[in-house]
Amino acid sequence: MDFDLTPPIGVGPLQIGMSRQAANTALGSLRDLSAVSESDRPGQHVFRPSGLMISIHCVRDMLEAIELGRPSSGTDRVLFQGVDVFALPAREVVRRVGEVTSIEEDPDDDASFIAPDLLLGFWRPFAADDEPDEEQGFFFSSVLLARPGYYDTPAQAAERLRQSS
Repeated sequence: MDFDLTPPIGVGPLQIGMSRQAANTALGSLRDLSAVSESDRPGQHVFRPSGLMISIHCVRDMLEAIELGRPSSGTDRVLFQGVDVFALPAREVVRRVGEVTSIEEDPDDDASFIAPDLLLGFWRPFAADDEPDEEQGFFFSSVLLARPGYYDTPAQAAERLRQSS
């Protein structure tokens, strides 16, 4: 199954800003009932047979972020404008996403990248850009799609609030 990232809207039935109850229902609809994982936690995350993890983050009864973890097989794909974010090397994902929007190295983690205008975050535990056999560092391990302001510092949040007034 293909999961298309459509920032800042969501992924499939998971829509940023929906109620926690609606998000729980949408998350449940992404389970493969023929192969339910013992690791599933309703209202938190599900694991598909491919190993793809889909997690929701709700605050104040509202879906604020969706995180997807790299599958172990190719039966599920996570795409952003045709770019398979888990099948391509991390540096290639950064290059191709950079053709669409700005993307920058996370100042706190040089193995991770943020596309701030789209509210996408790409994470891997460490960088191993020249070592394809080191999958955890060569490929991204997770991608996060979030609500506007999710990455804001307190000062940035105050400025965003001031500008919207």
